[in-house]
Amino acid sequence: EKITRMFERRVEKKQPVILLSASGGARMHEGALSLMQMAKTVGALRRLREEANMPFVSVLLNPTTGGVAASFALLGDINIAEPRALIGFAGPRVIENTIRQKLPEGFQRAEFLLEHGMIDVIAERPQMRATIARFLSHLLD
Repeated sequence: EKITRMFERRVEKKQPVILLSASGGARMHEGALSLMQMAKTVGALRRLREEANMPFVSVLLNPTTGGVAASFALLGDINIAEPRALIGFAGPRVIENTIRQKLPEGFQRAEFLLEHGMIDVIAERPQMRATIARFLSHLLD
């Protein structure tokens, strides 16, 4: 709900969104309520892009997992991750048991995701502000 409200306020003010995510992937005990919130959040993000014509910069910190990664964290116009950040929906054991295949080493780390196009850039925390500013200057021109 708070994420949705943040997007909605930025639509009203016609301002971009910069969101830093870190989530240990807590279990979804709410069931259908959690799924409805995901849809609501994605709808608010769509309005940010279409009505306000503003970008969403997503910063994925270590770890960004579970529903946060599955819903809004990987939907940025620009996805920035910190080095070696763990990013994914489910743990390797759960995925391997589900698909019955061995997964590549480090497949849920920022570097692997950068190589495979899931994130746009990796930035150390001390350079994060300058990296975000550089992207925003390009997106807002």
